[in-house]
Amino acid sequence: MKAIQNLGIAIFLVGLGIFSALPFLGSFQLDQGTFNEIVEEKRIKSELFIEDIQQNVVGKEFSGMVDLSSKISNALDNANATHGKKKEYNKKIYTKSSEMASIIGKKSGTGYIANNKGMMWFLTFGLGIIGALMFIVPQIVTLGQKGIKNDGVYHQSSTGQGWIAWLVFFFLISFYLVLYFGSEYAVNWTYLVDPISKSLSGNPAGHWFVYGFMYCVVMTVMAVRMYIKYRHNVYQMVRTTSVLFFQIVFAFLIPEIMVRLQMPYYDFKNAFPLDYDFFFQWNLKSLLDSGGIGLFILVWGIVLTLVIVPVMVYFFGKRWYCSWVCGCGGLAETLGDPYRQHSSKSLFSWKVERWLIHGVLVFAVVMTGMTLYSFFTETSTVLGIKTSSIQNTYSVYIGSIFAGVIGTGFYPIFGNRMWCRFGCPLAAYLGFVQRFKSRFRITTNGGQCISCGNCSTYCEQGIDVRAYAQKGENIVRSSCVGCGICSAVCPRGVLKLENGPEQGRINPTEVLLGNDVDLMELVNKK
Repeated sequence: MKAIQNLGIAIFLVGLGIFSALPFLGSFQLDQGTFNEIVEEKRIKSELFIEDIQQNVVGKEFSGMVDLSSKISNALDNANATHGKKKEYNKKIYTKSSEMASIIGKKSGTGYIANNKGMMWFLTFGLGIIGALMFIVPQIVTLGQKGIKNDGVYHQSSTGQGWIAWLVFFFLISFYLVLYFGSEYAVNWTYLVDPISKSLSGNPAGHWFVYGFMYCVVMTVMAVRMYIKYRHNVYQMVRTTSVLFFQIVFAFLIPEIMVRLQMPYYDFKNAFPLDYDFFFQWNLKSLLDSGGIGLFILVWGIVLTLVIVPVMVYFFGKRWYCSWVCGCGGLAETLGDPYRQHSSKSLFSWKVERWLIHGVLVFAVVMTGMTLYSFFTETSTVLGIKTSSIQNTYSVYIGSIFAGVIGTGFYPIFGNRMWCRFGCPLAAYLGFVQRFKSRFRITTNGGQCISCGNCSTYCEQGIDVRAYAQKGENIVRSSCVGCGICSAVCPRGVLKLENGPEQGRINPTEVLLGNDVDLMELVNKK
């Protein structure tokens, strides 16, 4: 079995290596006809940009995206600078240079990568999937009988913050930086999934389609690992299946099919304020211009946030969304599961968590209020502040850097729920409801607790579960996502996830002093 696993690692690394090299490979040659189509499609009026591209790009062959991107970026920046000085604002190009480079690169690709999409898919995604499964599936045997096997987790370089973990850390960060800020370097990746994208939406793949497809593939492969590791626990098996279903069907397939049917692209499970741009002007106008389906999506989004979300949290806790539905939580629970032990349990982290996550929620609410005011009053500023600048700030620093680069990139070193714990505004909203008006709690049987600490170690939200278990106190925390791993790793069955009456849900253990305690009254309160 070890030989199969080692071979699987080798195959996986070959696929990963080819995938990682693609941004620097490939041939690109833009012809005049294709460029004319781009100019018409993007409604480019800048003769300076058109002339520059015709002189320095059209008809020339570029090896790799680096040279091509620099030419396009320089042409765009120079043209915009000149038009700005002359106050020719109608000729300025407001498309980002990286986006323009990716558009031109996508339509000018030539050579082996662009012309052999199926083979390149196999050499990247195919080898990656095969290699990963060859390493994961033998764990049915190597892990032995059913039950949690976390022995040596801190002694392995991949899960114990060793050099392998740091390599994964830098790879994930680099990937997300390309995804959010260097989309032109993802052009070769888009060729790999073009056939899949065209079969779903009818359109060539963009870098966000690559991400969506890769997201589903990674979750599916790592879900196999979850099924094997937690095969003794029905709750974990069903929960893993649930997040897979909602990610693949609701977040990936349905939105793409809707585009094919000429409907707005929309993820029906993505609730505000996690879906922070739902109330942005461009989205509201798009929905209102889309007829009945657009109006339905608008009403659904509002009802989901204001009615369905709090009602479901009341009955089932925030776990119904964070651990059963949410795509961010789905990736954290599959790809991030090997790193859950790295979440900080310190008091300082808890203080940072409270201020940071609720600060992001306030930011999102204020931004949305400004956005709606601007939309209904048809103005671009509120109190002298440009609404677009606030939206751009949130999109870059929260939506991109925090949620993506940090939220996923930091998995191997700082744990798998960095975004969910410290930054997700929807998690903060759900947490308020869960803490003060919910039937959900994790009950503890303190008499059975042996203080092994497994529950606290593997709590991805940094909750000191053992402290509650030792006192026999219910765990009612706004940050708890109800993943159930604390219960799964407990060797004594001390912890149980329950939905029950609100009365007695919060039962802090009191220190009894004096001889005048009414014991019967205390028992009845419990």
